[in-house]
Amino acid sequence: MARFFYSDSVAGFLARSPEEILGAINVAALMTAEAMQQNAWLSQVTILQAQLPPFIGRGYVYFEFSVPRIGKRIDVVLVLDSVVFVVEFKVGENHFQRSAIEQAWDYALDLKNFHETSHNALIAPVLVATAANTRPVAPQFSVRNDNVLTPILIAPAQLGVVVERILNLGRADPAVSASWHEGRYRPTPTIIEAARALYAGHSVEDISSRGAEAKNLAETSDAVVALVHKAHREQRKIVCFVTGVPGAGKTLVGLNISNTRLADAEGKAVYLSGNGPLVKVLREVLATDRFESLRGTDQAITKGDARRAVTSFIQNVHHFRDAYIDDLTAPHNHISIFDEAQRAWDLAETARFMKEKKGKPDFAMSEPEFLISCMDRHAWAVIVCLVGGGQEINRGEAGISGWINALVEKFPHWSVSVSPELTDSEYEAGEALERLRERGDFDEDRTLHLSTSMRSFRASGLSGLVKNMLDLDAENASRLLQEIGHQYPIVLTRSVTMAKEWVRKQARGSERFGMMVSSQAQRLKPLAIDVRVATNPVHWFLKGKDDVRSSFYLEDVATEFDVQGLELDWSCVVWDGDFRYSKRGWVHSSFRGNRWERISKPERRAFQKNAYRVLLTRARQGMAIVVPEGDASDKTRLPEFYDDTYAYLAALGLQQI
Repeated sequence: MARFFYSDSVAGFLARSPEEILGAINVAALMTAEAMQQNAWLSQVTILQAQLPPFIGRGYVYFEFSVPRIGKRIDVVLVLDSVVFVVEFKVGENHFQRSAIEQAWDYALDLKNFHETSHNALIAPVLVATAANTRPVAPQFSVRNDNVLTPILIAPAQLGVVVERILNLGRADPAVSASWHEGRYRPTPTIIEAARALYAGHSVEDISSRGAEAKNLAETSDAVVALVHKAHREQRKIVCFVTGVPGAGKTLVGLNISNTRLADAEGKAVYLSGNGPLVKVLREVLATDRFESLRGTDQAITKGDARRAVTSFIQNVHHFRDAYIDDLTAPHNHISIFDEAQRAWDLAETARFMKEKKGKPDFAMSEPEFLISCMDRHAWAVIVCLVGGGQEINRGEAGISGWINALVEKFPHWSVSVSPELTDSEYEAGEALERLRERGDFDEDRTLHLSTSMRSFRASGLSGLVKNMLDLDAENASRLLQEIGHQYPIVLTRSVTMAKEWVRKQARGSERFGMMVSSQAQRLKPLAIDVRVATNPVHWFLKGKDDVRSSFYLEDVATEFDVQGLELDWSCVVWDGDFRYSKRGWVHSSFRGNRWERISKPERRAFQKNAYRVLLTRARQGMAIVVPEGDASDKTRLPEFYDDTYAYLAALGLQQI
C-alpha cells in the first residue's frame, strides 16, 4: 500500500496546475475516482494553493497519507518546519460534526504515537469545512500536554493565518520537514483494529510493527506457517505452543494465520476461541465492515451473508467441538488455531457437560484430548495452541498440562514444537513438559514466544507491574511504577465519580474507555454497580458515545469474562471486598446470601487473582483504580474490607486523586 498518493515541496506544489496534481493523485490511486472524490481533491488543491504561498521553502505537502492501523487515509499532511499539520477537509459542509472532529484527532494521535519522526513534533489536527463561516480560533494543547493540539475548526480562508499562528508555537527546524517522510510507522493496534485491517488485506507488518525491543509478530507467524508447510509436505501431524505475556499479540498471530492464504492444498486455517465475547465482537465488527464496504456496489451482500463469511475462519471452539461429537469425519480445515488454549476444559468438566447437555454419560475425554482426536482424523494436520500465563479464570480449565498430557498418553505420533517460556511457573506445565521431553519428537523454538506487551504501547512493563503487585512484591512493583508512570498514568481514588471524570478527561478522539469489576464484586450496588446485570460485549465494545449500552457511558460494567482478550484505551477498575489485601497475603472471599465467605480452594483463589490480573491489564494508555471507602453501618461493606487494600496500593506510589 503506497504511503501517500502525492507529495511535493510547497514550492513544487504551488508551481504545478491543479489538473496536473489531480492526475498524479489518480495515477497513484491506481484508478480514476468517482466524480465526487475528484471534485473533493480539486477543491483541496485549490484551497491549499491559495493559502500556502507564504510558506515556500518551509516544508512539504502530502495527499492521502495512509494510516493502516485505522485503515484510512489522511486528506492532507503539511509538514512545515517542525510542525505536522493533519488537515481533513469536509467539502460542502458548513458545520463541524463530532465524528469529523474525532477523526482528525485520531489521525493526529496515530502519528504521535506510532510514526517515528512525528514523536517529538508539534502536531496540529485541522478540520476545514469548505462552506463554513470564519470563526475565532485559539489553538490549545490537549489534556495530556504531549505536543498534540486539540482539533482546530476553520473555514478555508483561515488556513494560512492558522498555520502561521501554530508555526510560532513550534521551532523553526527545516531538517524535521525534510526527513519526516522517512520515519517508520510502528503501530500497536487494538485486536479489533488489527482484525479489521487484516480482513481488509493489510499484512501483519503493516499494522503491528514495534521497535527493536518488541517481538516481531511476523516472525512468529512465519514460524507457524513454516510448520504448516512442513506438515503438509511430509504428511505429518504437528502441534505447536505459542506463548506470550498479556497483550503481546497472541490473538493477532492467530488471526493473521487464519487470514493467510496458504498453498491451495492447505487451504485456510480456522481461528477457534472459547472466549465467547471475543468471538462475538470480532465477528460483528468484521461482518459490519464487509457489509458496509460492499453496500451500493454490484457485489452487495446481506448482513447475514457477511456474518457467515466471517464464521468460516473465526469460530467458537465449543461449537467446533460439538459439531464433531457425532460426526466422525475430519474437520474442514487441516489447520486449527486454539486461542487461550489453557482455558480448555479438563476431563471432569467436559464429562459433566457431555452428560448434562449432550446426553452422553460415558464421555471420557478432556476437551484437549477430544479436540486433538478430531484433527487426528486427517492424514496431516497442525494445531496451534496460543497460551497465556496466569489467564485461567473459570472452573474446569485444564491449563496447558491438559494438552501435554493428552499428547503424551494418547497421541505419541504427533510432533510437538514449544516456546521455551512454557517452563515458566505461570504456565504451570513444568511436570507435564518433562514427560513430553522424555517422549521425544519434541523441539523448542524461541520464535514461538512474544515477550513484550503491545496492548500498553505506552508502557511495555505494565504486565510486570501488575504481576508484582498481585504477587505482593512491593519493591519491584514500586520500581516498575516509577519507570512507567510518566508514560502510563495510573491513579488511585476512593471515589467512583472522580475516577469516571478522570478517564473522560484523558480520552481524546475516539479513544475508548469503560468501567470494569470482578465477577465476584457483589457489594458495589450502593455505588450503582450491579455485576449481576449482564453486559452485552458487542454493544459495550462497539457502540458509540451516544449509545447508553456502550462502555463510554460508564454505566454498564464489564467483568473479566467480558473483556479477556480485548482492550480499552482507558479503564476504570473498581475493587471490591472479594479480593482484599492483608499483611498475611490476599484474602479471597465470595459473597453468598447476605455475607462474605472465605474461599479456601487453591484453584478458586488462583481464578480470583487472575481475574484482577485481567482487569488491570486491559487499558492501553492508563487507568483509574477505585477502592471504595466502605460503610461502617453496613456489615457487608465495612471500611476494613477496603482500607488495607487502598493503603497497599497507595504505598506502591500510585498517584492519589
